[in-house]
Amino acid sequence: MRHHNTNRKFGRSRSQRKALMRSLAISLVDNEKIKTTEARAKELRPFIEKIITKSKKDSIWTRRVLISKLGSGGGPSVKKLIEMIAPKYKERTGGYTRIVKLATRQGDGSPVVQIEFV
Repeated sequence: MRHHNTNRKFGRSRSQRKALMRSLAISLVDNEKIKTTEARAKELRPFIEKIITKSKKDSIWTRRVLISKLGSGGGPSVKKLIEMIAPKYKERTGGYTRIVKLATRQGDGSPVVQIEFV
């Protein structure tokens, strides 16, 4: 049974969704805030929060897991996560990101939000 197993598909295949989440997560780590659509931000939030929770503990295993989650292009992002971002949240047990609603997009009217670290 598939109870509570609904995820947004974004009209993409599984590999494309995975690549989208990876690129959004890397952009968020590098820039510390990004503008995106509301649906993408809501899907990104649990993905990035699990990554931050793992990055609190610095070990070789953790670095390997984070590189596997973010892809091979996420190496510098993994370093920034472990050395700069995770120490800020050592005492915090969750809720590392904030979603702020902005205006709707001019072209198609989709709601645009800003996702940032707290």
